[in-house]
Amino acid sequence: MITATDLSLDRGAKNLINASSFTIHPNHKVGLVGSNGCGKSSLFAALLGELSPDAGNLSMPSTWEISTVKQETPSLGQSALDYVMDGDKEFRQLEQQLEQARTNDDGNLEATLINKIDTIHGYSLPARAGELLHGLGFLQNQLSNPVKDFSGGWRMRLNLAQALISRADLLLLDEPTNHLDLDAVIWLQRWLKRFTGTLVLISHDRDFLDTVIGQILHIEHKRAKLYNGNYTAFERQRREHLAQQDAQYQKQQKEAAHLTAFVDRFRAKASKAKQAQSRLKRLEKLPDLAPAHVDSQFTFSFEQPESLPYPLLSLTESQCGYNTETIILNDVGLTLVPGSRIGLLGRNGAGKSTLIKSLAGEIALLNGERYCAQELKIGYFSQHQLEQLHSGSSPVDHIIRAKPTLGEPQARSFLGKFGFSGDQALESVNTMSGGEKARLVLALIVLEKPQLLLLDEPTNHLDLEMRQALVMALQDFGGAIILIAHDRFLLESCVDEFYLVANGQVSDFSGDIDDYQQWLNDDKKQAFNNNKNSGSTTEKGIDKKQLRQQQAELRKKSAPLRKEADKLEKKINQWQAELTQVEALLSDSDIYQAERKSELTIQLKLQANLKGKVEENEMLWLELAEEIENIQAS
Repeated sequence: MITATDLSLDRGAKNLINASSFTIHPNHKVGLVGSNGCGKSSLFAALLGELSPDAGNLSMPSTWEISTVKQETPSLGQSALDYVMDGDKEFRQLEQQLEQARTNDDGNLEATLINKIDTIHGYSLPARAGELLHGLGFLQNQLSNPVKDFSGGWRMRLNLAQALISRADLLLLDEPTNHLDLDAVIWLQRWLKRFTGTLVLISHDRDFLDTVIGQILHIEHKRAKLYNGNYTAFERQRREHLAQQDAQYQKQQKEAAHLTAFVDRFRAKASKAKQAQSRLKRLEKLPDLAPAHVDSQFTFSFEQPESLPYPLLSLTESQCGYNTETIILNDVGLTLVPGSRIGLLGRNGAGKSTLIKSLAGEIALLNGERYCAQELKIGYFSQHQLEQLHSGSSPVDHIIRAKPTLGEPQARSFLGKFGFSGDQALESVNTMSGGEKARLVLALIVLEKPQLLLLDEPTNHLDLEMRQALVMALQDFGGAIILIAHDRFLLESCVDEFYLVANGQVSDFSGDIDDYQQWLNDDKKQAFNNNKNSGSTTEKGIDKKQLRQQQAELRKKSAPLRKEADKLEKKINQWQAELTQVEALLSDSDIYQAERKSELTIQLKLQANLKGKVEENEMLWLELAEEIENIQAS
């Protein structure tokens, strides 16, 4: 088991965790939660042996095998399947020993090693690695592709698969759903529920936490406290604790006020001096209680639209895509009216983002009609919106640019609802993290008082508190909503109906997320059967020349998109290399010395900027990959 006794952890001069004790028992699944910067990643580093406790003790069995997701992936020529299989270190060691035994013609050792590999189910490892990759969204024909051919986001999926296939006693996962779509998130939930080792998971997806974990380790006010139950149970226990704390605090304040009044009134009177002194001592001995409060700094809401036309927006017999050679969706009919709350379901690459872009007017229809109500204001959120923020400008600049009638005090007050307090409202967007940029884009959307919200993965960079604030705001919104999200809690809390985007069509989906999981299973079986049948048909019914011609046409169609994706990938790799250098500097403890404060500030801002660029451009790359995959699947 993992035991922390009076544990204290610092990063530089900052104390993150102080005098905390907890025990995580073997095979338990624990969610690690807390506000950004509270010390979650530092605790992971301590568990990995990369950071030593500054006080107290943190221990676990020395024989435990620990697995976590690598943050970097070399540009390897090794296939995706082989790269994932490397996660099973015991198998790879036995494999090398077996090769050596065969070279030495040692038959007895060879037989022993073959038996050991069979005992650990090593010969089924390729099949298990393939299953992991399929679950995380990889196509069958991608398994043999070299690692270097994948972008940063897909390499992170490879790293996740490598961590999952390991024979870990302790699995440490930090935001594993960040680069996943809903299908992969649902699959990962099922996999982690079956995992038999000890799991410590950092996640901002409350439904994911509720489904997977059985305990919460919460870091707040520099203390780490363990709660039994899932995230919902933790919230209930915490509310009860805060209510008790508040009652005690109010009672104490009342008593302190009474004692202070007596002392102030009678201290100068000789006849009452003794009683005043007695009450003064009692006042000094009162326990040091703090007022109870919830840490959330986000309290925004969407203002009611000034008018709500009927309908707001519609597509009739529409064809959606990027040109006549890349048609993604056919015969789309969709009408949005006030009160519409629609969640889009469908596999990665099916065309969900294409549909939202068509509704937003970001891309023109290839055919059909788009009706838009007069003076309709659309609040459109997607990852590329983060890229379109004005470089070098502050959040205040953005707000005043959008609403020139607002002065700086009003702009700063408005931004405070989105967590931009103090000087944060004046900092350049260049130094902001992905989460801060996402909050700024949401602030700009709220400012416009939209009647229609088109939201494409709005929670990708948001923490639990901001996600909860977004849920509350969307629930009170009086206009129409279309939402794409891998956050199940957000979908189930904010939409009333689902539409399925699949096979080039958009259709009403009568079920819920559980029914969608069943649809995914059935669709997977159907696709497998179709592939088997089409494989035999291809061999018999299509000659090789015709097959080559078809493949050449598909390559021609996707060539411009692949060229753009390759260009973007090179940028991402360059930024990732720069980020690696910056983080190497930040890992040096000397940089946290007082005399190097200015250098530290520069490097921290550069780190935030590079991280934001990598995260945001990976989402752009994923959109291009969706389009390319759709062409290849057609």
